[in-house]
Amino acid sequence: MKQSPSNINKLTNFEKRVLEKVSEIPRGRVVTYKILAGAVGRPKAVRAVGNALNKNLSLIKIPCQRVIRSDGELGGYRLGSRNKLRLLEKEGIKFSGQNKVEFFKKFIYKF
Repeated sequence: MKQSPSNINKLTNFEKRVLEKVSEIPRGRVVTYKILAGAVGRPKAVRAVGNALNKNLSLIKIPCQRVIRSDGELGGYRLGSRNKLRLLEKEGIKFSGQNKVEFFKKFIYKF
């Protein structure tokens, strides 16, 4: 996980674990905030996962655009939902007309 030295020191151990797990998600796959929370051992910390992702300053190395809501909707993204949608489409993720990942369970990555 590459973060600037000044930023990495400001992250909690939980936030570091979240960003490390996100780094494992392969291109063309997504996980939900809930799945990610469980993968770092805090299954009820869904909102905290979103807050940790918002602290990601290495958007290319740590692909937090690959984390979506449990209902298939995009969820937040540091650079805006339009950019998140565009990045996921480039990875081959298909969307319905309401900006929901189409058949999103097919794209779910299992840790």
